[in-house]
Amino acid sequence: MIINDRNIKMWSTIGSRATFGIAALELAKEVENLMVLTCDVSTSAGLDRYRKTFPEKYLDLGIAEQNMIGVASGLSSEGFNVVTTTFAPFQTIRCCEQIKVNIGYMKQKVCMVGIGSGLALGTLGYTHCCIEDIGVLRSIPEISIISPADSLETVKALDAAIKSDKSCYIRLTGASNNPIVYEKDYKFEIGKSIKLREGKDLTIFCSGSMVSNSLLAAKILEQKKISAKVVNVHTIKPIDKKAIDEACSTKLIVTVEEHNIIGGLGSAVSEYKSLLPSSPQQLFLGIKDNYSKGGTYKFLQEKHRLSPEKIVEDILNSYSKING
Repeated sequence: MIINDRNIKMWSTIGSRATFGIAALELAKEVENLMVLTCDVSTSAGLDRYRKTFPEKYLDLGIAEQNMIGVASGLSSEGFNVVTTTFAPFQTIRCCEQIKVNIGYMKQKVCMVGIGSGLALGTLGYTHCCIEDIGVLRSIPEISIISPADSLETVKALDAAIKSDKSCYIRLTGASNNPIVYEKDYKFEIGKSIKLREGKDLTIFCSGSMVSNSLLAAKILEQKKISAKVVNVHTIKPIDKKAIDEACSTKLIVTVEEHNIIGGLGSAVSEYKSLLPSSPQQLFLGIKDNYSKGGTYKFLQEKHRLSPEKIVEDILNSYSKING
């Protein structure tokens, strides 16, 4: 896969879904036993060129997500390197039992890709939003969970997941014109967070589309004389314990995610923090355990206080109480 300025800008423009399709196409050229399974979403997942180029490495199961997981598990048991994809709520919630039994319990290696997760598909209503997928899959053993920060990280995550010997769920958030977090190639490793900005007053742990919003929030905080470290926690499971240990030297830990505040990144961080003899207060920013009316992506980010400006407001409120 050629990673250069031109491709990074193009991938940003087309968004993570279409970038996933391009990455799968390139990986199929080098991974002989690759098999991609979809549920009537080849266009939505950017897989039309893949489907036409490698018909022998592609199966469309129709709108039958539970069956897709069963077929994926069977193909994996026969030595195929399997990737499944459909819209996130149908990739995860609809076929949760099949994932538990056929992938988790039977330890069949499958890379699952949930497209349009979080709030990106809010114009279709909450049936197509997915704010529970991390919480559900994090409780199933044998599955890593990755939430890429931008389109380039989508490429890096898919490559790492396919080459890993463990099952993985890749959670794609954001829409087209995805903000660029990484302007050049970098080292990506499952389970290793990436510090994007130094800071001494507080630490912001973020994932997916919230990484770019958190970086913007940190710039605003800097203008207010607050130094915020920003860490891209692209892997929610296994969580990077070392990064949390380092964050305990700051006065406040903030977790920002396009997910229910129950069960996601915030919960993963707090579960490890609870084992430490002492740790800073934690501020959970995300969706406050509710379903609301649908709307545009921008509207829903504002509504759930996940825009950079709302993130800053909530951090200032908590930080002022801690700092006197």
